[in-house]
Amino acid sequence: MTNDQRGHGLKLSTAGVLITLGIIFGDIGTSPIYVLNAIVSGHIITPELVLGGLSCVFWTLVLITTIKYVFLALDADNRGEGGIFALYALVRRYKVTWTIFPAIIGCASLIADGFITPPISISSAIEGLRILNPDIPTVPIVLAILAGLFIFQQFGTRIVGGIFGPIMLIWFTMIGVLGIKEIIRYPQVLHALNPYYAINLLVHYPGGFWLLGAVFLCTTGGEALYSDLGHCGKSNIRVSWIYVLSMLLLCYFGQSGMLLGQYSGQHWPETKSTFYSMMPEWFLPIGITIATLATIIASQALISGCFTLVNEAMKLRLWPNLKVIYPTTHQGQMYIPGINWFLFFGCIAVTLLFRESGNMEAAYGLAITINMLMTTLLLTYLMHVHRRPAVVVWGIPIVFLTIEGAFFVSNMMKFSHGGWFTFMIAVFLFFGMWVFYQARLLRKKHIEFVEIKDYIAPLKDLMHDETIPKEANNLVFMSMANDKSHIDSNIIYSIFRKRPKRADIYWFVHVDISNDPFGATYAVDTIVARRIFFVRLSFGFKVEHKVNLMFNKIVEEMVKSGEVDEISHYPSLRKYNMPADFKFILLNTRVAIDDALTPFEQFVVKGYRFIKSISLTSAEDFGLELTNVEEETVPIRIAPSSKIDLQRVT
Repeated sequence: MTNDQRGHGLKLSTAGVLITLGIIFGDIGTSPIYVLNAIVSGHIITPELVLGGLSCVFWTLVLITTIKYVFLALDADNRGEGGIFALYALVRRYKVTWTIFPAIIGCASLIADGFITPPISISSAIEGLRILNPDIPTVPIVLAILAGLFIFQQFGTRIVGGIFGPIMLIWFTMIGVLGIKEIIRYPQVLHALNPYYAINLLVHYPGGFWLLGAVFLCTTGGEALYSDLGHCGKSNIRVSWIYVLSMLLLCYFGQSGMLLGQYSGQHWPETKSTFYSMMPEWFLPIGITIATLATIIASQALISGCFTLVNEAMKLRLWPNLKVIYPTTHQGQMYIPGINWFLFFGCIAVTLLFRESGNMEAAYGLAITINMLMTTLLLTYLMHVHRRPAVVVWGIPIVFLTIEGAFFVSNMMKFSHGGWFTFMIAVFLFFGMWVFYQARLLRKKHIEFVEIKDYIAPLKDLMHDETIPKEANNLVFMSMANDKSHIDSNIIYSIFRKRPKRADIYWFVHVDISNDPFGATYAVDTIVARRIFFVRLSFGFKVEHKVNLMFNKIVEEMVKSGEVDEISHYPSLRKYNMPADFKFILLNTRVAIDDALTPFEQFVVKGYRFIKSISLTSAEDFGLELTNVEEETVPIRIAPSSKIDLQRVT
């Protein structure tokens, strides 16, 4: 699929809308199971509470989900791709360093959210079984579903992906019909469309402001909606959102109507579900089954979204390299074992720690609020550099930072009730990404480049020095230098000083990650005809690295054009037209032992070494054939040498 066929090019169609329902709206679509329950649990049912909470939900869905994400954020796409890193890639072009922090904070908080979304969604659905059997143990069922869900990731979801859309269509239709039934019985609930009730709840109801932490749960899927833009296209998302929003509102208004019509003045227990209370008793087994399937789909979408997010972070050099598997040929589907099991054990820990969805509600939302604030910051800056009207540039931060800031403050109350868990995970992830980023900056800052023209003559002489054993016909070095005039001093050190490396042809290959999500291009500069070449490869930040495969294609094209000879240069092999051999040299830098590092630099270097020790090797990251790769360690100097007063004595 080409760039133009993604995002913009995914045209509006019935099939596209159906697929969108299955991929994008799982998280936000299953929120009616627990949102109103979180608002009214432990309270006396009163019009002030119910209409105020419902009005807050309505205006949150309108302002945050609809205006910010569906209209504004979807237009801030990077060649059809969305999400925090697509947004960062857009603003990174303007060379503003502070934008890296919202990007990695947003990434860390979104992954931390992945620890609690599957458990709370599945638990809230499974707990409906208690209506049929009050003594049924739900935790083992939730653990079994989570185990099956994460084990299944390695096989890909292509097999069952085709039924996601129809199941979610049934789900949204079901919650809409259930809501209509209750609205007809108690139409006064429509008064909640008036924002007065929301303001009254926040200002006058005792502890009303802190209920925003529960209200916020209705819009937690907004970031996932934006991140999955490339899979569905903005037209399909916007059209399907009209239907999804309508069904969500019908369900929320229906639950509220039921509460006011049947339970007004009563205390609502934490163990009772406002969602399942709308269902007739005969329909409960069907409703619980559909709800469970919908929450599994929602969890699947979030797990896949985390895979995509981490893969983008790796390509942007903001995350250590991990093994990525593509279980199917389906565009964009990937499996990252390290992240899969990291999320799995986190979800198991959340389930065992909190056990009940009601307890999880008390911890849910803090991390994702931080993510939304970061998206707003980057979106505001993007509008500024694109010279949008002042009312837009200033309106976005004033409106959305105010609303999301209020949500953040109210969610901070959840910190001691379990919010500390996801906050701790987010801090841990941010800390690792920040150390990784700082170490790369430190290395990049102190990598030395030399003029390649100064070494052309020595390279020519080395090619003809038969006293030195030949390393290979073709010697390929991965280079950090990105132009034909310069070369890494480490490469020169490796060729001439560490162990002289004689070859017939030298290749210097630089890999660049572009700000575009897709596309792969290359350019070749000839330093010495048929003997020394500089190759520049450029990948989109979503493209899989397969340098070995692409380099082979480049050589094939150069052989056809007569720029290089593919026949072996060994006389005994050339006589029989044997192909030339290739050897890749990868240089791993290590801080020189005599460097006088500051405490901060020591901390960053040690942290980077630890992160690198648990990540993929450079060869695997570049997609090189391991049978013809040699890795070397060369010194890098990032600080002055330690000063030692050394004197010679007799």
